[in-house]
Amino acid sequence: MGATMQTTREVDGHVSHFEAFERTAGKNAPAWIAAMRREAMGRFSELGFPTTRQEEWRFTNVSAIARTAFVPAPRRIARAECLGEPLVALPGAVRVVLVDGRFEPGLSAGASSGVSVRSLGRVLAEEPEALKPHLGRLADVRTNAFTALNTAFLEDGAVVTIAPRAVVDAPVEIVHVATAAAEPSMRHPRILVVAGEGSQARLVETYLTQGDGAAFTNAVTEIVADPGAVLDHYRVQNESAASSHVARLEASIGASAAYRLHMFSFGAALSRYDVNAALAGEGADAILNGLYISGGTQHVDHHTGIDHASAHCTSHELFKGILDGRSTGVFNGRILVRPGAQKTDSKQTNKNLLLSADALVQTNPQLEIYADDVKCTHGATIGQMDETALFYLRSRGIPAAQASGILTIAFAAELVAGVRIDALRAALDGWVTRRLRGREDSL
Repeated sequence: MGATMQTTREVDGHVSHFEAFERTAGKNAPAWIAAMRREAMGRFSELGFPTTRQEEWRFTNVSAIARTAFVPAPRRIARAECLGEPLVALPGAVRVVLVDGRFEPGLSAGASSGVSVRSLGRVLAEEPEALKPHLGRLADVRTNAFTALNTAFLEDGAVVTIAPRAVVDAPVEIVHVATAAAEPSMRHPRILVVAGEGSQARLVETYLTQGDGAAFTNAVTEIVADPGAVLDHYRVQNESAASSHVARLEASIGASAAYRLHMFSFGAALSRYDVNAALAGEGADAILNGLYISGGTQHVDHHTGIDHASAHCTSHELFKGILDGRSTGVFNGRILVRPGAQKTDSKQTNKNLLLSADALVQTNPQLEIYADDVKCTHGATIGQMDETALFYLRSRGIPAAQASGILTIAFAAELVAGVRIDALRAALDGWVTRRLRGREDSL
């Protein structure tokens, strides 16, 4: 512990994570939360930031995060203009705004029968025992330094509770705003979602940055889908080019429940996502879909895991990447079928389109099967533009740059089309089209 702590404290002579923890974390917290924070900080000091010598991180170098003296983002007076121009407007949504990881009631609005959205900090202050069954149960701090760091600084975020058998028509929207000033700042938002038995709801998360400074977002989300629940989850990351974004999502899916995740990663200089879904009850279903578009020197890394712990479960996973410039990408997908998880049906696909000779992607699909009556497939492709299709369009008088744009947009369209909220799908379609056509205009 001492060696790691010393290394961190020497960074630029500035305040370390450990000193910041001593100053800001654990104040007036319930005993079990304070103990959780202390344990997490101790674990972080033992683990240290991951390095490329570790198998799970060998293609993602986080040394820029490790050597930057990030300090907790100060609490600012949040005004509506801090939201800037939203990526999408969702009419009728229950909107929750987190500024630097803190719940802002003045910017949050809307209500819908059957769903409760509260500040995590307020619940910790007023009824912390209500969080005990779920908070910190899925996102284990023992093996992940970033999860440990998030838990050590656990202060605020959002708690979303969907009542049993409620059908929530209005989308629940969580807008994460990172305010980036001159001093490098960090925030550690924590989200807990509990979908009650037989409930149905749609959750939309967007991550944005206001300001040009260096910003580090380290988010942890825990999702519990009780038996028979159906939860559609859309996550859009469009942070600034000076940002680093690390996120972990853990979902537990009960019997006959369905969890459908659609991820869109566009921003941040470096982004890393650890996404794990446990099919914990018979007949559970999981869909993990993702689209990542990168350019310049961006780096994006997705590590996914689907744990088939019960019989008669299904999972489908489709991730697509479009990489330009000197950007790099990583996809590591693991499917585990445990003993007794018979009648498993699982499919995993990763497809990558390289628009530049300097772009690079590493893909590693994995199957680990300990049952004999299963149907599991996986596949990965890395390629450049289809020359036959390109020739076909050009032979009909379409200029090369425009033809390339048409094919690239079509490659992304499958993921956008899967969005079941009309306003969000239209916004994503417009954003993806503008970005890829912007590349076309620059050719």
